[in-house]
Amino acid sequence: MDEQEHKLEVHIQRKLVEFLRARGWHVERMFANSYQVGCPDLYCFHKEQGARWIEVKRPDGYSFTRAQKFKFPQWEQAGIGIWILTAASEEQYKLLFGPPNWRKFWKPSFEAPDIDAMLDELDREAEQNPSV
Repeated sequence: MDEQEHKLEVHIQRKLVEFLRARGWHVERMFANSYQVGCPDLYCFHKEQGARWIEVKRPDGYSFTRAQKFKFPQWEQAGIGIWILTAASEEQYKLLFGPPNWRKFWKPSFEAPDIDAMLDELDREAEQNPSV
């Protein structure tokens, strides 16, 4: 991500934090470190609505970090929802009251190879062709 893209995402994030706090949400910004790499940008909690993990993306030209490509599917399997918001607007805000939407932003190119499956396939091939 180049510096201009990052600045735009940070700008969206600032506006979104203000927007959510004005609606009664407690918002914690998550800053990546060796323990939090791949976590969404914001952890939000509302007394009536519960918790939400929010990843802020630009509406166009976005990507996922390498860690997010691994972590988001794992969190989904564990039942942890992640919502992606692209602006501080009523339209985007309404997304928080529907199902997690991060999969709508997923691109086929983000798929990580299944290393275990690849190794199993190599083992099967070796068993079938022992001379190779």
